[in-house]
Amino acid sequence: MHNETQIRLAKHRLETAEEKLRACRLLLSAGLYKDSIGRSYYAIFLATRAVLALDSKDFSKHAGVIACFHKDYVKEGAFDKQYSKIIMEAFQIRNKSDYDDYYIVSKTDAEEQLEKAVIFLNEMRKYIIEEIKSTPYTLQKK
Repeated sequence: MHNETQIRLAKHRLETAEEKLRACRLLLSAGLYKDSIGRSYYAIFLATRAVLALDSKDFSKHAGVIACFHKDYVKEGAFDKQYSKIIMEAFQIRNKSDYDDYYIVSKTDAEEQLEKAVIFLNEMRKYIIEEIKSTPYTLQKK
């Protein structure tokens, strides 16, 4: 069972992840592929943090969030291994696109990352909805 604070934070992070996904689409359509990659990563990252929020877990570093997701959710069977792979690859690609001066991102690369972000976000949303359903009705209303 989750408390009201956990639920509100998870919903807020999920909404923020969806906003990053909208920004990703806008950047992609404007031909800003490197920036689009960054927004797709942050959609994935924030959706992951939304899941962790339901258990009052958070970390100051991205690697900590990713490691916790893998250890506590993927290895424990809450999510398929593909979701761990998606976030780890997105993290690596985002780092390259942000910090490697000569890293080139194609339209196809950016589109693939967007597709993966959509798949990831949909799965995290589904998980969060199911978890909230297990919470008493009085907490779900808020």
